[in-house]
This record gives sequence, structure tokens and C-alpha cells, in this order.
Amino acid sequence: MKRIAVLGPYGTVTDESARYFFRDAGGEYEFIPYKQIAEVFRATANGETDWSVIPIENAIDGSVSLHMDYLIHENQLPIQAEWVYPSIQNLIGRRPSGWQEENSSQAAEDNGEKPYDHVRKVISIPVAIAQCRKFLGAELPEVELEHVASTAEGVRLVSAGADEAVAAIGTQLAAKLYGLEVLAPNITDHQNNYTRFVLVGEQRPELAESELHKTTIIVTLPEDFPGALHQVLATFAWRRINMTKIESRPTKLKLGTYYFYIDVEESLDSVLLQAALAEIEALRCQVRVMGSYPTYPYEFSQHEVVR
Repeated sequence: MKRIAVLGPYGTVTDESARYFFRDAGGEYEFIPYKQIAEVFRATANGETDWSVIPIENAIDGSVSLHMDYLIHENQLPIQAEWVYPSIQNLIGRRPSGWQEENSSQAAEDNGEKPYDHVRKVISIPVAIAQCRKFLGAELPEVELEHVASTAEGVRLVSAGADEAVAAIGTQLAAKLYGLEVLAPNITDHQNNYTRFVLVGEQRPELAESELHKTTIIVTLPEDFPGALHQVLATFAWRRINMTKIESRPTKLKLGTYYFYIDVEESLDSVLLQAALAEIEALRCQVRVMGSYPTYPYEFSQHEVVR
């Protein structure tokens, strides 16, 4: 059985996305939750797990800089796959006493009452709360907000308590795992709230074929070469190699010096990409290949709650 490290506890978006991604993969998989992203990386680097799942970019909030820095500075684990998964957040908790009775529930809805009108505190991570501000402002304007380390940890705390007025923002998987109800589904402000995940580890997993491939590289420019970045970008442009991402990150060695994190839509087996990398190195740039891997877009029509 293959072991996969995820940011825990069970029921986070990372956990849910990993279970969804590997649902049809060959073999058996065990998902191991860790409290901190550093522990997720370390688990695979130390051989405790075969792979780590890392959220790397969100459509609303952009790149997850801390996770990018871990990929660049803290380990040499190659990227083996990439997928996209929707970060669907829900209001999770307990309905008020008496609401569970069918007649009472219908009467309350007919009177304009909602199953979350009694909520006075919402627990979640700052990012999830920020992504649901429109709902919270319109439906629960006076609610108290409390921050925790993960969405699943917020759901777990609500489950462990007895106060019906406390709810959490999290996944449907977390609601099922911790025996709570979805009081309001899909409360995210933006419906295109997708997250890009990468799988890092030494081995390539057994996955379905994908027509899409990417290669991620880190480029460090020579300090005495004005216009070097322009030259680097030109090596891709004239070969018609599409860059899907370019972002500068500090080298942490000297103020004002940066790496350039670049994703290109091309396999490392491509003659064109090999020629481009050779040309970049000829410009006296340092090039580090972070991985060349299949990428899988999300097929929303196939979505189902992962159990």
C-alpha cells in the first residue's frame, strides 16, 4: 500500500482533493494527515510516505508562497503530477434543537427561517473566511470569527463541542467525518475558486494517461547581464513554447536577488524544450528542473463527495 502525506487533519481540501484524484488510480493508497506543511514535505523526504500533496496555487488568492519556498529551498523532491480541484467551502455545524423534525423544519423554512440563523461564532482558517465574506456579511453579519490551523480542525472543534451556536467553514468530507450537517452549501464568494495541487516524491505513480504535460524550472539570472530575463523569455517565445506561470521568489542569499519560477506546457522529452533550456544555460543562467509531469484538469461533471 502506498502512503500519501496530506495537510491534516482528515477532511481538509487537500485531503478531499487527494482522495478524489486517486479514486481511480491503480493500487491501494493510505492518506496520512500532518498538522504543518513542513511535516508533509518531511514525511516524504524521510521515507515515511511515498508522496506529498502540496497546494501550490489558488485561483482567488494566487500562489501559496510558503509552499513554493519549501519546494525551492527545503527539499529536492521532484514534482510527479498536477491536478486542479475546486475549493468548495460550506457552513458546517448543528441545526437548532427541534429543526430536525420534518414538520418543524418545513414550517421554519416557510417562515423565512434558515438552519444557520442561530450561529453566533464561525471557526476556520483566515483564507477560507476571506473567501466567504459575502455570505458571512449578508447572512451572518454579527458573527464572531475564530481562526484555526485548518478548515478540518475547525470542523473537528465544532464536533467536539456542544454549543449549537458555533459552526465552521469546511468541506463536505469534513462534515461527514465528524458527524455534522451542512447548514449552507457552497458559500464561497467566487464559483471559480479552484486550487492547483502538485504531487512530490521520487517515484512516478500509476496514473491515467494525460494529454497535457508541464515542466517546472527555476532560473537564476547572472547579476552582470542586463536584459537577461528578456533573453530567457525569448527562448520560449520564438519556439512557441507556452509559459503558464512565471513568478519571482527571493533567493534568501542576498537582498534584491531572485529566482524565477517558470511553468511551461511542454514535456522535458520535447526537443524544443531541451533546446530552450540549453540556450538559457548558454546565457550563463542557472537552471534547475523541478519536475516534468502530467497535469489533470478538473471535470466538474464527475464531481462527487469523497467518503
